[in-house]
Amino acid sequence: MRRGPLVTAAAAGVLCANSLPHLATAAAGRTMLTPLAGRDSPATVNALWGATNLLAGLVLMRAASGRSAEAGTAREAFGIGVVAFSAWAVMGERLLGFNSAPHPDGPP
Repeated sequence: MRRGPLVTAAAAGVLCANSLPHLATAAAGRTMLTPLAGRDSPATVNALWGATNLLAGLVLMRAASGRSAEAGTAREAFGIGVVAFSAWAVMGERLLGFNSAPHPDGPP
């Protein structure tokens, strides 16, 4: 399999994995950091960001796994993208506190 589809599938995994915390935050009616509205992005913005990430990830995965002979390798690359994003998210939260910084008005 060429390198391009593997990178595309890994990017799809990153986008799909990133969609989950934003969609869960939106469903819970909480705030969370997004590039659209900053640290205190409301639930509606998180829903939009999560849905956009999910849709983009699914479109990229569809493009990456075009031929059935390449689908298995693309799924592996997708999984690597999910694991890479998850590790980055855990370490980023742990070291940088993306979303765990105290809210200026106290707990939500």
